[in-house]
Amino acid sequence: MALYEHVFLSRQDISNQQVDQLVETFRGILENNGGKVLKVENWGLKTLAYRIKKNRKAYYTLLNIEAPSTAVDEMERLMRFNEDVLRYITIRVEAHEEGPSAMMQKRDDRPRRGGDRGERGDRGDRGDRGDRGPRRDRDDDRPRRPRDHDSE
Repeated sequence: MALYEHVFLSRQDISNQQVDQLVETFRGILENNGGKVLKVENWGLKTLAYRIKKNRKAYYTLLNIEAPSTAVDEMERLMRFNEDVLRYITIRVEAHEEGPSAMMQKRDDRPRRGGDRGERGDRGDRGDRGDRGPRRDRDDDRPRRPRDHDSE
């Protein structure tokens, strides 16, 4: 059987118990069609990047699934009819990751992307500013000197 990672977003105004009921409903659908749910992660209530069906927040839930494609298709079909499910995505994977997903790891446990920004090196002398002169302070109220325009 194929392995899938399935994430769905449910409305912000339902309770955690209702989210758990949704998970159990989808688990039953998969098991009736010959599949099984290997792991469930509730990522909690998170702010959305943009509004989805007039919702600004949603409960995120990850399911690691081992099931035939017909079972996943049936689960997705029933998710389309459920008004509590805002969005979902199912991705086929070669193997499930061991341990907690990236969303559940603490920030300190995640590998650093760029280090401490010291890798970019010193900028050194930035060079001459040309005819513009030194930079003004923001609170300097003196008027700016007019620029030379050759195209007038």
